[in-house]
Amino acid sequence: MARTSYLFTSESVSEGHPDKVCDRISDEVVDTFFREGAKAGWDLSNIRVACETLATTNRVVLAGETRGPASVTPELLIENTRAAIKDIGYAQDGFHWKNAHIECHLHAQSADIAMGVDSKAEANKDEGAGDQGIMFGYATNETPELMPATLQYSHNILKTLADVRHSGKEAGLEPDAKSQVTLRYVDGKPVEVTQIVVSTQHKEGLTPDDVMQIVRPYVLGVFPAGLVTPATVWHVNPTGNFVIGGPDGDCGLTGRKIIVDTYGGASPHGGGAFSGKDPTKVDRSAAYACRYLAKNVVAAGLAEKCTIQISYAIGVSEPLSFYVDTHGTGNVDPAALEKILPELMRLTPRGIRTHLDLAKPIYARTAAYGHFGRTPDAEGGFSWEKTDLADALRRHFGA
Repeated sequence: MARTSYLFTSESVSEGHPDKVCDRISDEVVDTFFREGAKAGWDLSNIRVACETLATTNRVVLAGETRGPASVTPELLIENTRAAIKDIGYAQDGFHWKNAHIECHLHAQSADIAMGVDSKAEANKDEGAGDQGIMFGYATNETPELMPATLQYSHNILKTLADVRHSGKEAGLEPDAKSQVTLRYVDGKPVEVTQIVVSTQHKEGLTPDDVMQIVRPYVLGVFPAGLVTPATVWHVNPTGNFVIGGPDGDCGLTGRKIIVDTYGGASPHGGGAFSGKDPTKVDRSAAYACRYLAKNVVAAGLAEKCTIQISYAIGVSEPLSFYVDTHGTGNVDPAALEKILPELMRLTPRGIRTHLDLAKPIYARTAAYGHFGRTPDAEGGFSWEKTDLADALRRHFGA
C-alpha cells in the first residue's frame, strides 16, 4: 500500500549554477544549428547535435558531434557562448563573458551512428532512435502546472530571485543559486512547508542576515497561503558566505542536473540528460513525449498521477515497450491507456519530432528552471506542455 503521509524534498538550481551554465551553452549550440539550418534551407530533420560543455575559472570547453550548415563555425559558436554567459549575468573576475577562454572541439557525427539514425527511402527505413535507453514522463495534480509541488516551488523561488536580479531591483544578488523545499504530505496532499533552503551568491559585504532580508519576501510569495508556518525552518546561505560562485567556485558540466530538470525525484528517471541534444536523441525527445502524454492523462481527469515509461534500441524507429502507471489514482485501466495513447501520438523519433514540432531553435530556454511545468510559447517552445489531447481522451473514455 502506498504511503499517504510523509515528508518529501526536491531541489532546484539557478541559471548561474555551474552545471546550468553548461546546459545553457550546450542548448545554445543546438539552437544555433537550427537557426542557421533554417537560413541555409536545410531539411532540419537532418540537423544533428550532441554537445557537451565544461566550464571552470574563466575557461569554457565545447566538445561533441554535429551535422549542419557550414555557416555554423567555431567562431560563431564561441560568440554565442559569450552572449549566453553575458545574458546569465557573469562579468566577474573569475568568470567573465568577455574574458573567458573558450575552446570549440565539435566535430562531425559518427558515420556509424548516422547509418542507424538516418531514414533511407530506398530501403524503406524510417528514422531510427539515436541511442538505446529508457525514458520516463510524469504528471501529478499537486500543482496547477501538474508538477510535483516540492520541485515546482523550488524552481519558482529561483526564477523569482533571478527576475529581480536581472531587473536590477536586487543588485546585491549574483547568478549562482540553489533552493530546496521539504513538504509534509497528509493523505497524499502537501499541507505544510517544513524546511526551506536557499543559497544564493551575493555581492561582497552582505551578511547572512542581509541576504535573508532580501530573499525572504520573494520566497514567501512563491507559496500558497498557509503552507509556510511559524514552524517552518529556514536555511539561507547556511555556510555564511557565498561570494565566489559559478564556474569559478565549482566546475560545471552539461547534464549533471537531470533530476532538477525533470521531477525532483518524485518519478523515475531513465538516466539520460537533455541539454545539448537534437530531437533524434530520444533521451530528450521521448522524455518530452512521455511528459506530454502523462500530463494529458492527468489534465483529462483520468488519474491524479501518471507515470509513463518508453524504451528504444539504437537505429530502430518503433519503441520496444510502452508502460503506463496511474499509481492507484486512475479511473481507467492503465492497459487501456497503453493502447490509446500511441494511437494519439506516433512514438517513433520522426512521429515525436513532428507532433511536438521539435526541429526549431527552442532549447536554450529549457536549460534552467525545469524542462517541465512551463508554459508553451508562441515560438513553439515547451510544446510538450500542451494539454491538447485531454478532450480526445475524455471522449474516448466517456469521462
